[in-house]
Amino acid sequence: MSSANVASAEMQNRILRKVAIRLMPFLCLLYFVNYLDRVNIGFAGPNGMNDELGMTATVFGFASGIFFLGYLVLEVPSNLALHRFGARKWLARIMITWGIVATVMAFVPNATTLVVLRFLLGVAEAGFFPGIILYLTYWFPAVQRAKAVALFMAAVPVSSAIGATVSSALISSGHGVFGLSGWRFMFLVEGVPAILLAVATWFYLTDRPEQAKWLEDEEREWLSGQLEAERAETEAAHAWPLRKALTHPRILALAFVYFGIAYGLYALGFFLPTIVKGFEQQYGTELSTMEAGLVTAVPYVIGAVAMVLWAAHGDRTRERVWHVALPMLIGGVSIPVALYLGNPFMAMVAVTICAVGVCAALPTFWALPSNFLAGAAAAGGIALINSLGNISGFAAPYITGALADVTGSQRSGLWVVGVIMIAAAFTVIALRAVPKESPTSQD
Repeated sequence: MSSANVASAEMQNRILRKVAIRLMPFLCLLYFVNYLDRVNIGFAGPNGMNDELGMTATVFGFASGIFFLGYLVLEVPSNLALHRFGARKWLARIMITWGIVATVMAFVPNATTLVVLRFLLGVAEAGFFPGIILYLTYWFPAVQRAKAVALFMAAVPVSSAIGATVSSALISSGHGVFGLSGWRFMFLVEGVPAILLAVATWFYLTDRPEQAKWLEDEEREWLSGQLEAERAETEAAHAWPLRKALTHPRILALAFVYFGIAYGLYALGFFLPTIVKGFEQQYGTELSTMEAGLVTAVPYVIGAVAMVLWAAHGDRTRERVWHVALPMLIGGVSIPVALYLGNPFMAMVAVTICAVGVCAALPTFWALPSNFLAGAAAAGGIALINSLGNISGFAAPYITGALADVTGSQRSGLWVVGVIMIAAAFTVIALRAVPKESPTSQD
């Protein structure tokens, strides 16, 4: 290897390390707060909210999931707005509106108001997650992208793990503070950080590498040139305009794959606290609110580690399809048997395997659309995949809750989780990593 190549490799590593240190901790913090505000209703439900508001499992599932209908409505236009106006301004706008709605949830008088606010929370958050995924394509070359997405998405299991403990602690210790129930105090405290971080986002983020004063001139030039060359190569190889990215069957199929991954994620996120609380009836295990929160955290801690290691392996091998399909197959097989096992330890092992499968599949999945989408097509296509896939955020808690009401058990709902994850795994295998088409194809 020539000295020029060695120097180039050293410079590349230095630049990408500098970008990662500058952006990833802050983006992870944003997503931590985002995901916690999205799923903390899962901790509120079995810890006083359902009883206080008179909510059945079906109503709770509906309130949990209607968030994603609001999310679906504005996802694509929100991501196109981010592409046009820049991440700094648009993400700050998203965060301040969702923070206000999340805070107001502390004062809901009844289930109907809760449902309305959950819908509005989805409207407010629309575009945040796909906006970050799009933003990462502005900063990380394709060979590093899955690992970057994994570092960002590690906030999901980390927020679920830490959030389980924090939310449980706020519910336990906050009862009576300001005259609020514990679950109301939790909503209040966890909604405020989004508003504060919106201000920080406005001043801290940089929209594009060419605007990054924290990079040296040579570093800005190399990174901008590298990403522009990749974008031009992707557009020349696949030539997907925005209209095609919003209508092509491949995008719809990828949306179903993401639907399967997210179905497992949200079924666990919203109902795992309820499942753990049910161990008392099923196994005679008594856990305090804090102990239940710690038990709920375990699958996500292990999932966070698996997520980063599996994505790094995918980047090294340049293989994407089986890095999505294999963990989904394993997770889909493991989750239905969780509640058939003879003790709570073995049940949590099965749940943990499912959580690892979901977490491992997530970041590499998002490397797939960026293989053939760029520019506005990437903004629209990624947002459409995310919005359609996130219908599972409505379907998973609602179907799981309805089946629990009908059957008196969580088992049937978890069978549905397993079947959908396995079906999505076979779909991604059938799709392959990139479409086989000529640059002029208009399919």
